[in-house]
Amino acid sequence: MSTQYDFIVIGSGPAGQKAAIQGAKEHQSVLLIESEPHIGGMCVHKGTIPSKALRETALRLQDARQLLNRDQPVELHSLMSRVGEVVSSHDSYIGGQLDRNGIQRVRGRARFISPKELEIARPGGSRELVSGEKIFIATGSVPRHPPGFNVDHEYLLDSDSVLSMHYLPKSMVVLGGGVIACEYASVFSSLGCEVTLIERYPRPLGFLDDELARRFISAFEASGGRFLGNTVVRSAAWDGVAGVYLQLEDNTRLHAEKLLIAQGRVSNLSGLNIQASGVQVTDLGLIAVDLNYQTNVPGIYAIGDVIGPPGLASSAMEQGRWAACHALGKPRAAADLDIPVGIYAIPELASVGLSEQQAISTYGRPRVGYAEFREVARGLIAGNTEGMLKMVADPEGKLVLGVHIIGDGATELIHLGQLALVNKMQVSAFVDQIFNFPTLAEAYRVAALHISGQVSGGTAAPKKDNIIRLMP
Repeated sequence: MSTQYDFIVIGSGPAGQKAAIQGAKEHQSVLLIESEPHIGGMCVHKGTIPSKALRETALRLQDARQLLNRDQPVELHSLMSRVGEVVSSHDSYIGGQLDRNGIQRVRGRARFISPKELEIARPGGSRELVSGEKIFIATGSVPRHPPGFNVDHEYLLDSDSVLSMHYLPKSMVVLGGGVIACEYASVFSSLGCEVTLIERYPRPLGFLDDELARRFISAFEASGGRFLGNTVVRSAAWDGVAGVYLQLEDNTRLHAEKLLIAQGRVSNLSGLNIQASGVQVTDLGLIAVDLNYQTNVPGIYAIGDVIGPPGLASSAMEQGRWAACHALGKPRAAADLDIPVGIYAIPELASVGLSEQQAISTYGRPRVGYAEFREVARGLIAGNTEGMLKMVADPEGKLVLGVHIIGDGATELIHLGQLALVNKMQVSAFVDQIFNFPTLAEAYRVAALHISGQVSGGTAAPKKDNIIRLMP
């Protein structure tokens, strides 16, 4: 005999939390199943929260070094103690929120018995059956381990185990060119580790505006890091003592104390017995869903990393809410595709809307405005002089098409650009507004004025790449 619930949510990460809370607020009986000892999923315990906490600590240390004009010794365990405090606080907050909404929680591993019924294997070996009118799969993702790389979590690390290191290595190779790889590579480089970032493509962060990616590489190399593009690692193995040897495709050999394999993540469907549910899984191992995040089986939804990109905590939260609203027959605001991307590397990067290259493909001759942070008083005051805001507009210089930012504060500043896109704002709106002085937000006005100058007869001329620019 199974216990009946209105909502059953499998996984307590950002997507699962919000689906559960939305259901509870609509007076549904909700059961949240989590296999780990703590709630919050990988986001809280091994991903977003701890990695960003480590980044902030590294930045503070970097600032202290500059202020004192001397190196400060780095004790990784001391840095990680603060990370642990942040994670613990966030975990407590989430738990309180779930409890306040009357959500029942159970620790265990869930597996489908049928499209409506699940078996939960509890710690200690006990098992129980539960059934749900609506079931939400929010089991997240796990690091992808490429074939031939024996991840031992001691010398060959992945993005889940990298924060378990007890000391800061003198050298590290980071394999990958995505968000996770670039974040960790830049953070460990700022801490004084000799970091080599290896990517099989010409540059990392291939989904970003080309200029942002190039500036990131320049900043990374200026911090002491090394970037190897168009490079393939054929094999990697522990050297038998205290390091890792890597064999490149051109037969070059590299050696480092640690190797971080950060080549993306794959959906976590292990142990779910998904075939018993009848849910369709794609050739890439992702759960197929419609625009309401419902699978091919009515009443079963999938949200978060298990459905693939964009793989952001922010989008996963909204997917959870939207899926719950659909399950309840409640209308929701139309989903907007202008989701900002925030990359918490050193320096930060953020992007929303069309890149310059995408605008060229669509419009032919976009207008591009720049605001270098060294031109903005707040940037000079804070020593944030290497940053830049780039605004992309249509050929008439009227409609904002995209905003791309690099530099401290980028992930906060990007939301002004997001609102501009959502509300179809014109470039002139930024020109006509008064911004607090001194603030980095003034960069929007500087970039907008730059575009306006081109439209009103600036000295810009068509370039070989068919773009009209007036460089500051």
